[in-house]
Amino acid sequence: MINAKAILSRQGLPPEDPALAPSSAKRFADSSPWKIEIPSTESPRALRAVIEEAAARRVPVHRVSQGSGIMLLTDAEIIEMVELGRAHDIEVNLFVGPRATFDVGAQVFSPAGRTLGLSLRGANQLGYALEDVLRSVRLGVKSILVSDLGNLMVMGKAKQQGDLPADLIIKTSVMMAPCNPASARLIEDLGATTINIPSDLSISQIAAIRQAIDAPIDFYVEAPDNIGGFLRYYEIPELIRVAAPIYLKFGLRNSPDIYPCGTHIENTAIALTRERVRRAEMALGFMA
Repeated sequence: MINAKAILSRQGLPPEDPALAPSSAKRFADSSPWKIEIPSTESPRALRAVIEEAAARRVPVHRVSQGSGIMLLTDAEIIEMVELGRAHDIEVNLFVGPRATFDVGAQVFSPAGRTLGLSLRGANQLGYALEDVLRSVRLGVKSILVSDLGNLMVMGKAKQQGDLPADLIIKTSVMMAPCNPASARLIEDLGATTINIPSDLSISQIAAIRQAIDAPIDFYVEAPDNIGGFLRYYEIPELIRVAAPIYLKFGLRNSPDIYPCGTHIENTAIALTRERVRRAEMALGFMA
């Protein structure tokens, strides 16, 4: 009888995690193997703090991502972030706003229900998410962060059908992170152009996922407490070697969960943002 390894190989997937994780020859379009992303950049003031701190610490920042949602930013704030990103050659990635944790359902807060992640509940919430995307695109946003599989599928098809820009970047959240090569391939096939994988995978498991997909991998070198709180700074060279092209992300352990953010806690959000850039500076030291 045919075995599992033969089935996986026939489908173009690695049949096992490689014992000696191979180096990835894949690269970003500009030939670089890695880039730096500062997550949880929640507002124009926070983005300005990233720019100031990065200049002071000589840290190259290629992307910032926001977590509270497009729905919690005003038009003027979105436009300001887009313009700041354009002026400083930083990709500005904004999260779709609606999610299960903002809704009236309780299952997502139960021990078993946490596996729902940041999914969208019902057709109406899926529609709200698309309105978030359409609004941001009209205001000049070119990179969207999604956390729901159905939303990803609809956005992927909308790009193909011309309802969304063909060059729109669709980034998947760590809350729907694929744990194996087949799951990663599925997310890429649905339209993801950059994929956040779990921060607790081994080097060989990461290498297996890289073999299955071409999209850049997003990876929390330091993970927030709510996804494990791992600090993997010494492994950065190996992460780059096996997972390139890779976005190195810097969450913060022992920090508050600020979602949804707003001006009432903006000073805290900005302080956390500055520390993430400091963490990125330390990462460059480990890499050197």
